[in-house]
Amino acid sequence: MQFTNGTVQVFILLGFEVGQLQRLLILIFFTLLYMLTMAENITIITLVVLDTHLARLPMYILLSNFSWLEICYVNTNIPQMLLDLELSNKIISFSSCFLQFYIFSSLGSTECFFLSSMALDRYLVICHPLRYPQIMSPNFCYILVIASWVLGFLVNIVPVTLISKLSFCGPNIIDHFLCDHGPIMALACPPIPKALIISQIFIDAAVVLGNLMFVVLSYSSVIVTLMKNSSKGNRVKSFSTISFHLLVVTLFYGPLAGIYMNPGDADPNVTKVATLCYTAITPFLNPMIYCLRNDQMKEALLRLWRRKAVFLKSKMDRVKKRKGKGNI
Repeated sequence: MQFTNGTVQVFILLGFEVGQLQRLLILIFFTLLYMLTMAENITIITLVVLDTHLARLPMYILLSNFSWLEICYVNTNIPQMLLDLELSNKIISFSSCFLQFYIFSSLGSTECFFLSSMALDRYLVICHPLRYPQIMSPNFCYILVIASWVLGFLVNIVPVTLISKLSFCGPNIIDHFLCDHGPIMALACPPIPKALIISQIFIDAAVVLGNLMFVVLSYSSVIVTLMKNSSKGNRVKSFSTISFHLLVVTLFYGPLAGIYMNPGDADPNVTKVATLCYTAITPFLNPMIYCLRNDQMKEALLRLWRRKAVFLKSKMDRVKKRKGKGNI
């Protein structure tokens, strides 16, 4: 262990304590999952940016930025995890650990705000359809996007800074594959400052529980409105869409609640699996959940393929004409 004035200077990430064959299988699985996740989310961003119709729709402005968030999320921890699976040296410096901790926590908070923004969009389009175009303008969507990013990164500055000022007397072994709140706090020397406890309670209450309550209330209002006002055919279609949105919310908040509701008694292996669910599995599933039965995304993909086919055909025609002139 390396110490300076009683404080740990490096941490060791235990990661997955399994045999060599299991490590290889985990490495292959998550490498493929990482590549597919990147491809899916980049495809969504590309479609929304290149398709002029989707680029003007509020839901797809939010969805494309949500895909960018998922790309940032997986790149915060998955490459490091894959590297640790490949190498026996799992040492991470104090500063690198806390940088990962801050970015990881901030992206998680940002996702909470994004899910609330998308719930607001669904609430307005179903409960207030006449006012929806005026309220959810593209400019307002970009305001929601910027606010989600700014608030997500601002709320974690104080608690992460306070945690970094604690004394870490050892051991310096983190029983996880990334630097997260629970495993880091387990290594801190007591007593824990009250200011840190208060700031953490504030984040849990205001960011996580506050956004979760907003999402629940929004979708509850949507369900009530659909039951009262819509016809049977429209109701089935709308419920199908809402169910996919609720699935995304459940995939994110479910494992998160399991980890942070009882962090002291949580089994490290259960914590690792739950963390993998919302940091690796969920970013892979979200694009499919949102786009698998989405006709507008399928139509945009077809339009993009047609444009590409027309472009290639015109390019080949120009090449043929040049060759024809050269032969003359």
